[in-house]
Amino acid sequence: MTVIETGRLVLRKLAEDDGPFMLDLLNQPSFRQNIGDRGVRTLDEARAYIRDGAMASYERHGFGLYLVSVKATGEAAGICGLVRRDGLDDVDVGFAFLPQHWGRGYAVESAAAVRDFGREQVGLARLVAITSPGNEASIRVLERIGLRYERMVRLTPHGEELKLFSIALTPVHGGSGPPHD
Repeated sequence: MTVIETGRLVLRKLAEDDGPFMLDLLNQPSFRQNIGDRGVRTLDEARAYIRDGAMASYERHGFGLYLVSVKATGEAAGICGLVRRDGLDDVDVGFAFLPQHWGRGYAVESAAAVRDFGREQVGLARLVAITSPGNEASIRVLERIGLRYERMVRLTPHGEELKLFSIALTPVHGGSGPPHD
């Protein structure tokens, strides 16, 4: 089911059938270094990761991480979407792409579309993002879509210190308002 469409990309809900793609993405050295090792090593674990993460988020919050595919080829390039994380007061924009799709502007294009979706469809007044301090590529993406560095944060008391970026979103009439737990 398509959720967001841009000039070159389609963002749709993840499904358990996306397990092979997710297994590949989660085990990329760049993912493990910049985002974290999720401990997903088998296809069954990848399907469970999708089911317990993105699919549960769609049910609980009405949004989540989406599969990003290239319109021209249908090839899965990465994930991008909205995440409600423990340790953050606001909804977070998250993204990750397979290395063969880096440098094509897909992260900026999809993250900007997700930012707009958050404002226009979800009704968010503020959006945040977190990244490892040394992840310069992700920091550039966040800055290009209008987020600005705010402060250092830890999601857990002994967790890694992360850079928090934020943007105030101008409300759009017609949004359903921010979801509450």
